[in-house]
Amino acid sequence: MFTGLVQDVGTVTRLQPGGMLDVWIRTALGASGFARGESIAVDGACLTVVETRGDEFRVQASGETLRRTTLGRLAAGSAVNLERAMRLDDRLGGHLVLGHVDAVGEVCSRGSEGDALVLAFSLPPQLSPFFIEKGSVAVDGVSLTVNELHPDRFTVALIPETQQRTTLGKKAPGDRVNLEADLIGKYVARLHGLRQSSGQAPGGLTAEALAAAGFGRRE
Repeated sequence: MFTGLVQDVGTVTRLQPGGMLDVWIRTALGASGFARGESIAVDGACLTVVETRGDEFRVQASGETLRRTTLGRLAAGSAVNLERAMRLDDRLGGHLVLGHVDAVGEVCSRGSEGDALVLAFSLPPQLSPFFIEKGSVAVDGVSLTVNELHPDRFTVALIPETQQRTTLGKKAPGDRVNLEADLIGKYVARLHGLRQSSGQAPGGLTAEALAAAGFGRRE
């Protein structure tokens, strides 16, 4: 589990294709202290640390990961957003991020509003039900707020701090990014879909529904 608050922008130092893609990344997070098997988000994709060496660590990306994310486009010298898995006693400064990329989007436009950088991203149709204005989204692992929502795209605004401390400040139209919809939104949409498919009328919680679930009982 992650928060979407990027801790470092690492640099890919080398790639080793094979049965899986092995990726070596240099970081200022103290790779020598990484535990073998721990999770780390690389551009929003949850990967496993399998080896460390000095200030570098190695992760592996399976075929499924390469198909569902932008990691297959990495090259030596690529900059990537990094976040170590959160601790249970951490502050949740962003939002709950699983590191399970839902789809790949594309930068549609880039503009400015004062000191903020405004980026528009394409919105894949399968993700549209999970998005709301002012809701949360993870873009390349960065927790952001959806400013405007349209049928085929959404916009976000990056403050100078986000521009400087993540890779998003350098994104240009046509660049591809990893998208993860809000975890709560996905479960709400799933529950709504199940209610509709079972013939139940959509609606809010009722006293009867709460009682059936075991809430409100008195011994």
